[in-house]
Amino acid sequence: MKTVIISGQNHKGSTYHIARMLADKIGGETKEYFLPKDFGEFCVGCTGCFMKGEENCPHYEKLRPITEAIDEADVIILNSPVYVFHASGSMKAFLDHYGYRWMVHRPSELMFKKQGVCISTAAGAGMKSTNKDMADSLFYWGVPKIYKYGMAVAATNWDMITEDKRKAIDKKTTAMAGQIKRRCGRVKPGLFTKGFFTICRSIQKTGFNPKDKGYWEEKGWLGSKRPW
Repeated sequence: MKTVIISGQNHKGSTYHIARMLADKIGGETKEYFLPKDFGEFCVGCTGCFMKGEENCPHYEKLRPITEAIDEADVIILNSPVYVFHASGSMKAFLDHYGYRWMVHRPSELMFKKQGVCISTAAGAGMKSTNKDMADSLFYWGVPKIYKYGMAVAATNWDMITEDKRKAIDKKTTAMAGQIKRRCGRVKPGLFTKGFFTICRSIQKTGFNPKDKGYWEEKGWLGSKRPW
């Protein structure tokens, strides 16, 4: 199995440690990227990716290594500490660059076979909305199985976390890793994903963007073919 960890911060805090613990339990090959160290650009709103193709993004080359790692991975782990009840700005800026990959535009068929994980921590609250920030992108990319794990660690660094909470984290990551390994190579989109894909298909039949419509036609998705 191949796993990619994308961390919404540079430092290796509580959120990163949980993500790494999960990846280690999954086993196989793991690649790691830290934001903004490995990618810190903001989307400039040029619409080049939408209207002309993603290679027209001014940050395309810098982002390409992470894109290739995502495409190669069986499991995508996105993690971010809670920043004012949401994902970090670095994570948001990163995900903004993949708007063109949302199902309503040009989703990659590779995404419909992967598993995704969203992990967040906070001293107190905000994990639900933070995980939703990241899970939204995974879903609209087409990832059929998404796990979410939020933990109120009541601490500002990994070393301060109590033994009881560490045991709870260990138990949860062990169970999640087991589920991920059992489902590897067998995940399929559910009714909600298929339904949304059908809506996007209808949009593309009369779509205003020739780049998107041409992509769907090339894939055969406006006919009988499906990415799963």
